[in-house]
Amino acid sequence: MATEPEEVRVWLVERTYSDDEQNLVILVYATPEGDRYFRKERALTSFSDERDTTAALSVPADNLGTVDDPDEREQYAAEAERMADLHDPDDAI
Repeated sequence: MATEPEEVRVWLVERTYSDDEQNLVILVYATPEGDRYFRKERALTSFSDERDTTAALSVPADNLGTVDDPDEREQYAAEAERMADLHDPDDAI
């Protein structure tokens, strides 16, 4: 019997817009330590529908990438801490 993958809480740490013609919003969520991240892309037009961007997500651990750059890791950790202090995980951002 297969076990469910471990879920990890990640916090929104960055929101950028693609410079190309795809009109994407790129959301980056990171662990509180800033050492792992989850990237989510959404079409700009999808922000007019009912799906909210939340302050945090729970994602399978095997869907997380590693943040190798120490400065970026520090930045992500600081922003994840700020978001966790200001918002509940399900808050719409």
